Amino acid sequence: MHILLVEDDHKAARLLARGLEEEGYAVTVAHSAEEASHHALSRFDMAILDWMMPGKDGVTVCAEWRADGQTLPVLMLTARDAVADRITGLNTGADDYLTKPFVFDELLARVRALLRRVERVQPPAALQVADLLLDLRSRAVTRAGAKLDLTPKEYAILELFMQHTGAVVSRQQLAEHVWHADLIAIDNLMDVHIKNLRRKVDAPGQAALIATVRGRGFRLALPEHDGA
Repeated sequence: MHILLVEDDHKAARLLARGLEEEGYAVTVAHSAEEASHHALSRFDMAILDWMMPGKDGVTVCAEWRADGQTLPVLMLTARDAVADRITGLNTGADDYLTKPFVFDELLARVRALLRRVERVQPPAALQVADLLLDLRSRAVTRAGAKLDLTPKEYAILELFMQHTGAVVSRQQLAEHVWHADLIAIDNLMDVHIKNLRRKVDAPGQAALIATVRGRGFRLALPEHDGA
């Protein structure tokens, strides 16, 4: 099981990561919301998220993840122990809430409880459309059995397309999900990445899966469903 730990206190993060690793978990540490945004959440089975961080706080991060459709379990850590704060944390999408200071064994018990939920409801290990296969664990992508060498941005775009197969993905959705930025700031850059992704996914001799829907965005679908 792979855990994303977002904690701005370097010493606390180091101690928590070490303790979890000793229990057999893989841990990736991020010290800010910005640093966490560089990781694809599909790699992780759960997240441990500190509420009070410089810049964007944990509650805001959790709310953005939920708004983006991310369902991984979140354990919120905070020194805030008021009932109103606990309610705020849970209402913004956290699955559990642990106040500081805490005993590591309690955190471990809560982690195990959340991961048992993951084991009962396993998400798909891969996404597939026709002969295009995206492995969510290894991040490997193949078309007709041949491996496609995608950049991180190309992978993120394709993953979003495949999560919404048959539906239109707007340019604004892409800007927010892949770049975490306003569309106006990356509009031209997006076109470059889409062009490169198409060149790799829809190579000559293969049925085109990625379609432009004029004035609306893009859609990934089987050829017979690629009309506007």
